[in-house]
Amino acid sequence: MTSSFPQASSPTDKPLSTTNAEAHSPTDKPHSTTNADIPTQPIRAPKPHQQLSYLTHDLTLFEENHTTWPDTDPSDWELTVDGLVRNRFTLSFAELVNLPTSSVTTFHECYGSPLHPPTRNLWKVGNVVWTGVRLSRILALADVAPEARFLWSEGRDHGVFAGHRVDSYQKDLPLGKALQDEVIVAYRMNDAPIRSRRGGPVRLVVPGWFGTNSTKWLCRLTLQSSRAPGIFASYFYNREDEKSVTGMSPVWAVEPNSMIVRPAPGECLDSTDVTVSGWAWGEVEIDVVEVCLDEGDVWVPAKTESRKDFGWQRFSVLVHTSYGKHSISARATSKAGERQPGDRTRNQVHTVQFEVTEAGSAASLIHG
Repeated sequence: MTSSFPQASSPTDKPLSTTNAEAHSPTDKPHSTTNADIPTQPIRAPKPHQQLSYLTHDLTLFEENHTTWPDTDPSDWELTVDGLVRNRFTLSFAELVNLPTSSVTTFHECYGSPLHPPTRNLWKVGNVVWTGVRLSRILALADVAPEARFLWSEGRDHGVFAGHRVDSYQKDLPLGKALQDEVIVAYRMNDAPIRSRRGGPVRLVVPGWFGTNSTKWLCRLTLQSSRAPGIFASYFYNREDEKSVTGMSPVWAVEPNSMIVRPAPGECLDSTDVTVSGWAWGEVEIDVVEVCLDEGDVWVPAKTESRKDFGWQRFSVLVHTSYGKHSISARATSKAGERQPGDRTRNQVHTVQFEVTEAGSAASLIHG
């Protein structure tokens, strides 16, 4: 049997590194989506050269799902918290929004289909502001038992995926990650209620980790001593890992990644001075983005902006080149020293072909 929970006394939690208003520039403010705007089909991820804004609009952020698309009214939504806790309870939507709020700016990246090998970069990613309640606050109300090691999360989506029938979408997090301040139970995205097809009214958000871990249509949180048995945790979304004793590891943290926004693929430019810009991201903050002209051996650092919360980071560099066709590549390195690989991986470096239509000097690079 579940019980009620103690009410909170403060309206907001301390932000991670910025307030919600500081998470984006004044010219890049989030704005709401009306029902008339919403397409009838799931939204496809934009191409890298279409990702011009720091914040990704609701109608631009990709939509993915494995089975059904539940449609739950906030008045009918409930979250059950149980397992290895001393206080099991069920939370209504009204009770959830009455708890202290927290906002986090973060990139949101899809790992890709677990049915296909991770051999190419999809750049299926966006950058948004989520608002909700810190998961750690909810777990504190539950009073987690010392033997708990993992948090299982369940969503209302169910059905058949790749021949497997599932009653609910189930994932897990190590308790250490679940207790981090950035992990929230969210009910707003970019200052608007989370739409049903985006996992609303309430979803889990796990910044720095792949979107598959941010359970949509959230309905249950269970504390356990072992990993979850659901196929999306135990079978799908696991990858080969020579460092693991089992040879496999779960798809959790996002490795360093980047994409070039300008120049666009195939773009014709009329100046030999070309500004190359784009976004870089990963679980660990990006330390530097480097660019390479025409697949050469010299990589030159770009100006890379510091990170806000878990948001993606802008980079830019000036390339001085010559008349004709060229390519530019970008690679990111995290502050932990992990670098994007060259090719045949899901976070391989991004290379763009472009052309300069007026004669210039010999190809070289200038620091930006």
